[in-house]
Amino acid sequence: MPYPDTFEGFSVYSHEKWSDFKRTELTPKTFGDNDVDIVVECCGVCGSDLHTITGGWGQRKLPLCVGHEIVGKVIKTGPKVTLCKIGDRVGVGAQIRACLECKICKSDNENYCLHKKFTYGSEYEDGIVSQGGYASHVRAHEYFTFPIPDDMESATVAPLMCAGLTVFSPMYRAKIGPGMKVAVLGIGGLGHLGLQFARALGAEVYALSHSPHKKEDALKCGAQHFIVTSEPDWQKPWAFTFDFILNTADVTHTFNMVDYISTLNINGVFHNVGLPDEPLPEMRATHFLFNGASITGSHIGSRPEVIKMLEVAKEHGVKSWVEEVQVGEEGCKEALERLKKNNVHFRFTFVGYDKAFPNRVTEA
Repeated sequence: MPYPDTFEGFSVYSHEKWSDFKRTELTPKTFGDNDVDIVVECCGVCGSDLHTITGGWGQRKLPLCVGHEIVGKVIKTGPKVTLCKIGDRVGVGAQIRACLECKICKSDNENYCLHKKFTYGSEYEDGIVSQGGYASHVRAHEYFTFPIPDDMESATVAPLMCAGLTVFSPMYRAKIGPGMKVAVLGIGGLGHLGLQFARALGAEVYALSHSPHKKEDALKCGAQHFIVTSEPDWQKPWAFTFDFILNTADVTHTFNMVDYISTLNINGVFHNVGLPDEPLPEMRATHFLFNGASITGSHIGSRPEVIKMLEVAKEHGVKSWVEEVQVGEEGCKEALERLKKNNVHFRFTFVGYDKAFPNRVTEA
């Protein structure tokens, strides 16, 4: 079979009918000297996928094939590729390209490059729009393909490519470690990984949740303390306690932020990685004065942080809790509709790609 000029995927054609996925022929960008093609083995389902297809983060050019928690096998490499080789099992996350020449990229901050391209929904110079991992193959720049350590299961490691990196990077940059008290707010798809990584980094770990029934799961994920934020005056016993709060919730617009800020230690940080569709609550500058607190945020992470994250995950047994779903029009519809209802414990991973794409090329 000749090497294909197009791939196949499951795409959304309308924000109004955001769960109606259709099999689509996908045209990848022009193959470059540093590009690799990956035959997809599995792909995690990220909240970003849902925000994108529903239009919650704004109108997008459709049709679009989403998915950016990808694990697969390299089957084609450009002539200048040195970071992977044909046959390697690799991961791809939410970013697929950067200029790699600006001062931002050269300081290992390529995730903030002004010229970055996302794994899906970004337009290349040739006019092609990038397409994601609910597909037979993806085409990526080698710098954004990451070697998966042996003995890590593809289906559970896939969500680390975005969700794992999203929680690991800010804690790693904040030098979270022994002697620090870290609270993870929101025990869900991001939060259950945040708890595991905070514990792996050596912190004393607290889980903050409005749902008392999440306690057992939180403790299994590494929390040493569980605080129910739906109880009256929950925050009062914890004033000046936390060095770092990792906020993974996407309903921050409903929070009484003053309560959360009051639990931070002097110069403590309330760090956002959950990204709600709505604006953050209004606050006054004076709310930060009594403890010198800060509110911050971050965007995924850099290649060195991905490599480090995978090392930490392997050493400490950090795993996504996943429900495997057969990729396809029906599977995509089911998973995204259930995610919309928060009916998942804690992540979905699409599998069964050989069944969905029985005629795809798997060797160069």
